[in-house]
Amino acid sequence: MKNAVMIKSFPNGLMVLLDEKMEFPELLKEVALKFKESQHFFSGAKMALSLEGRMLSEQEEKQVVDTIIANSSLNIVCLVGKDEETNQAFFKAVEQAENLQKDNDGQFYRGTLRNGQLLETEKSIVVIGDVHPGASIISHKDIIVLGGLYGEAYAGGNGEEGHFVVALEMSPQKLKVGDFKYISTEKSRWSIRPKVQPKIAYVKNGRVIVEPLTKESLN
Repeated sequence: MKNAVMIKSFPNGLMVLLDEKMEFPELLKEVALKFKESQHFFSGAKMALSLEGRMLSEQEEKQVVDTIIANSSLNIVCLVGKDEETNQAFFKAVEQAENLQKDNDGQFYRGTLRNGQLLETEKSIVVIGDVHPGASIISHKDIIVLGGLYGEAYAGGNGEEGHFVVALEMSPQKLKVGDFKYISTEKSRWSIRPKVQPKIAYVKNGRVIVEPLTKESLN
């Protein structure tokens, strides 16, 4: 089918428009062909990916991403929406994460943390996936979640000031930065899956502040 897969670039990433009626196995073949033909345009690039045009399950999203990676030299950092304000803000967190890794001060975890799972590290941690209710992340330094934070997060356990938690969707069961706990006045939005709004949590004037992620807040 003509134009079953269309690629459009936007700041910091790609939007891939997928035909909503084509059988999924055939669509994957079209994705492979399109990115194989276009791979010289994206050589080695680190990008966010927005999949549009049809509803995909988590498994189908993974298959599309794996197909793109297998047929191009793209480094897919995360799946996000195509909203420019969201992307600009969230990529500040990605920049910060890359700087942590360059300084050998951080590590990456690829995958979703599910109920009962615990991820603990003395370094800063970047989770490429969601943190489900009942799952926990503990870091002596900073935590960045390239997905939804719906479980528990504890950052700044080394006692130093200036640590933070960043998430693409911030709706934690429990959140602590250093010695300070965040008390949420909002009901968990785990089942609602609202519009993506990157946020950062950090300590200010003796309490944990959660606010939209901006260049100023990261600075």
